[in-house]
Amino acid sequence: MTRVSASFLPPVALDRRSGIPMHRQLSEWFRHAIIGGQLRPGQRVPSTRSLAKELKISRLPVLSAYEQLFAEGYLETFTGAGTCVAQSIPGGLTASMDAKAPEPAQSAAPRPVSRLATSMQEPPPPWLANQGAFRVGLPALDHFPREIWSKLVNRHARRMPTQLMTYGDPIGYLPFREAIAQYLGTVRGVRCDASQILVTTGSQQGLVISALALLEPKARVWMEEPGYPGARQALQSVGAQIVPVPVDDEGLDIAEGIRRSRNARAAYISPSHQFPLGVTMSATRRIQLLNWAARSGAWIIEDDYDSEYRLAGHPIASLQGLDTDARVIYVGTFSKVVFPALRLGYVVVPRDVMPAFLSVRNGMDTFSSTLYQLVMTDFIREGHFARHIRRMRALYMERRTALLESIETHMHGRLDIIGAEAGMQLVALLPPGVDDVAISRAAAQQGVSVRPLSMCYADPPARGGLIFGYGGASVREIRESIRKLKSCL
Repeated sequence: MTRVSASFLPPVALDRRSGIPMHRQLSEWFRHAIIGGQLRPGQRVPSTRSLAKELKISRLPVLSAYEQLFAEGYLETFTGAGTCVAQSIPGGLTASMDAKAPEPAQSAAPRPVSRLATSMQEPPPPWLANQGAFRVGLPALDHFPREIWSKLVNRHARRMPTQLMTYGDPIGYLPFREAIAQYLGTVRGVRCDASQILVTTGSQQGLVISALALLEPKARVWMEEPGYPGARQALQSVGAQIVPVPVDDEGLDIAEGIRRSRNARAAYISPSHQFPLGVTMSATRRIQLLNWAARSGAWIIEDDYDSEYRLAGHPIASLQGLDTDARVIYVGTFSKVVFPALRLGYVVVPRDVMPAFLSVRNGMDTFSSTLYQLVMTDFIREGHFARHIRRMRALYMERRTALLESIETHMHGRLDIIGAEAGMQLVALLPPGVDDVAISRAAAQQGVSVRPLSMCYADPPARGGLIFGYGGASVREIRESIRKLKSCL
């Protein structure tokens, strides 16, 4: 039986002013702790000498209490392990140890939660329970350079200076911010320096921080329709009013956004690779959006979640690089290009509003993991990051091709593909009248994770569809999963 170290003993409560003898208080405390499940069968307890020293009492009452507990069968001695809770607890007590926590009484006082939390509560959808094909946002973890990453982690874990083990800078580790700024300027055309980089635990936290720093409750915000559900959730978390603005083959329809809410406080967009449709915002629309923001004093939140992987045509520069009025908040993440558990992202913030962003960041979790910031800094500066992206771009092209071929082979004419030029996912429109949520649920039962397109709309769409994330699925998994999906259709 596995035994737990004595150092996990719960705090022992003794009343030195009580008329009850100390040894009886101790034996009674142990009985309640064992019966209540705080001490488990086989768990080691302190020696009489160490417990007496810890409680700052004489050893005699501890010896007396232990003798009583031995006699009653609550404690026993194991060779090489010392004194432990008995493996077989006295009759009738085992069941009570496994009892569930008590439920609130019917007559208890109210237990309110916020209306906002209630309105946002949804059970986890079944298509998020799978980590294989076609989970959206999952990169090719089987091709991640684990050995290189492990060496970098070991390098910094062994030699981490004491000053870097304390509380870190809320804005982020300076060399890491410098590496991000250089990378964004070179690859994405973002105009910034390290002082404008705010390190986060991912793009979702970046969106929440942006919403809290820039928006008042009931502020109206343009939102792509369809759009990223996580962004909608982040905006609603501050009580913003979402104004759905349709997306066509040129991206967000600026004229329609102005018609629906000319004086909106902000606009959320993913212009380089729109989620979920995959379209790229045209140059004309980008200029129109920037002009609207400058005239109306609005903010633009640019979500550049996977722009590194443009698989066809020339790379598309960021919208932020075109901004001449410092109206764009640029949000990015390493979760899609490194691995999701890394939990490192960033926000490029105009200098004048950085104090507001930092105050919000401080109110959340203070700062991101310094160790991973150190590792990621070397991963970028030593060229591993760039090489990894190049390899993944070729791999995703192969997997995208396999997906398109499999869809053509097994479901010819039943799905219409859109948005296959970039990123790690594409959208397939279903025949009119087919319920995409029902298809996604049926697919999840067979271990296939396809997200329904309708979940990205504020209003029910005219035609449903499926979002295929092919980044984390091998060619073999893609082909097998498409055959499974065919039966669901």
